[in-house]
Amino acid sequence: METGRSIRSVIGHKTMKKLLTLCIIHQHPKVLLGMKKRGFGAGRWNGFGGKVEKSETIEEAVARELKEEAGLEAVEITKKGVVDFEFENDPKILEVHIFHVAKFKGSPKETEEMRPKWFHVNEIPFEQMWSDDVHWMPLLLSGKKFRGRFLFDKPSNAEYSSKILDKDLFEVEEI
Repeated sequence: METGRSIRSVIGHKTMKKLLTLCIIHQHPKVLLGMKKRGFGAGRWNGFGGKVEKSETIEEAVARELKEEAGLEAVEITKKGVVDFEFENDPKILEVHIFHVAKFKGSPKETEEMRPKWFHVNEIPFEQMWSDDVHWMPLLLSGKKFRGRFLFDKPSNAEYSSKILDKDLFEVEEI
């Protein structure tokens, strides 16, 4: 569903893609989320992840970020989605590769960046998360694969929840 609000389709407009990962720990009926303590998205519950370094694959990045942010070593990582996130008046596109982890080694521990907490799947605090999560997380939790795009007004933080200006989300057979 394209509403024409994104200006990136204008010929000659340059965009920059930033490659990121996001990992959701799910052992039904529980989901492990982290309260972001600093940086982008601080004050919001989220999965674990971050940027892909030049020397690593996307899969290596998601495993590294999970270890750094929650002290966990993923045993099984399954890619479930790819979503592009854009912000109005910002040429950068955040291409986020979203993973599901059901098996891991270690116990979740608080780090300088995240405070992990288990939630029952019926009590996920969507009102304290990014506004797009309520759209794609049910697909991930039900084992589906998906692709999408969300255009926001501006980034969320502890006091402000981003408004979705445009979205496109659909199930796919393969990622």
